[in-house]
Amino acid sequence: MFVDFSQTRVFEYLPKVIWPACYATFAMLLISLLLSTVIGIGIAVVLTLTREEGLSPNRYVYRFLNTLIDAIRSFPAIILIVVFTPLTRWIVGTSVGWVAAIIPLTIVAFPVIARLIENALSEVDKSVILAARSFGASNAQIIGKVMFFEAMPTIVSSMTFASIQLLANTALAGAVGAGGLGAVALTYGYQRFDDAMTYAVVCILSVIVLVIQYAGRIVYRLIK
Repeated sequence: MFVDFSQTRVFEYLPKVIWPACYATFAMLLISLLLSTVIGIGIAVVLTLTREEGLSPNRYVYRFLNTLIDAIRSFPAIILIVVFTPLTRWIVGTSVGWVAAIIPLTIVAFPVIARLIENALSEVDKSVILAARSFGASNAQIIGKVMFFEAMPTIVSSMTFASIQLLANTALAGAVGAGGLGAVALTYGYQRFDDAMTYAVVCILSVIVLVIQYAGRIVYRLIK
């Protein structure tokens, strides 16, 4: 599609709009990724321990957490971002801006991360776990020093996927007042019919995705 660059204001917006939006996007991505990873790992560990064939089976705890994760994952991200607006306003004091967006983005991301890490841990060879148990290892030692160690390459690949999905959600959050590159593409590109602005944001997001994928591949190869 032909883009008339003579009508665009991309270069004018670059220092005042696009760079601040990049900062907001990176801040939303990194902080919500950190928080959702911490929560996701905790839930994944509990699910791994309490499942039927786990180290400490508890069907009630497992069913509750499993249902919670499935329930949150069943809703589109944009719906959850809107639904949790009152909670965001209560915690942060506002529902507008990238700081406020961290709350719903974390809630959207942690079930995905929890499920990915649970699946990675469940793929660990059972014979390795039995061997660790035979040497007297505790559940905490088996989880931390055996299962996570064995599953780390899969976890890295899963976290790469989760990071890219979370980046997409930051763009969605921009449509409901979160700011960032998504808001720039919508406000300065789509609504003002500036196709070059829209494509510029798409290119920036594409570069970020490529960087995440490249970094993920490097880490994967180092620990494989």
